[in-house]
Amino acid sequence: WCRRTCNELIDLNKDKSNITALIKKRQNNKDVIKNPVKNISSMGDNKTLVVFSGDLDKAIASFIIANGAVSMGKKVTMFFTFWGLNILRKNEKVPVKKSFMDSLFGFMMPRGSKKLKLSKMNMMGIGTKMIRRVMKDKNITSLEELIKSALDNGIQIVACQMSMDVMGLKKEELMDGVKIGGVGYYLGEAEDSNVNLFI
Repeated sequence: WCRRTCNELIDLNKDKSNITALIKKRQNNKDVIKNPVKNISSMGDNKTLVVFSGDLDKAIASFIIANGAVSMGKKVTMFFTFWGLNILRKNEKVPVKKSFMDSLFGFMMPRGSKKLKLSKMNMMGIGTKMIRRVMKDKNITSLEELIKSALDNGIQIVACQMSMDVMGLKKEELMDGVKIGGVGYYLGEAEDSNVNLFI
């Protein structure tokens, strides 16, 4: 991070759950750490992520990578499609008019980040509760906090319009701050990126 943002790492200490870094800011780079989004790198250095999976562990990994990239001053776009859309759903039920099939889809899918399951060792939900407990005990940022941080830091979170239509999801059911876009929008962002991940 220091190397990419032209700062100097003076010291690095790690205890059980905290990493403490002493960083010397360069004179000509004062604003990079304060607000990395305002210091977006030149064209071609952006980062894009396609979030296809709706698994808890993969969602956490996606947002850790995205938040890490934006902290380095990169423009980041996360494009959520198919099962990944469940991450963006509001936790509470939203009254919207739907067809029978769309309502059935909505009932069968997890509603929001708190209902996601692990891709491995889920064990009927026990594994999911265990990993959330371990993360809390070790002071690791939760998925919900990572999502909030992403939105606060200006990461573009885009829901795939076609996938929403297929799965019967409405814009009102998604969390605030989410944009709606199609494959063309994603490809436009990917053209200006030198990292493109499919998760």
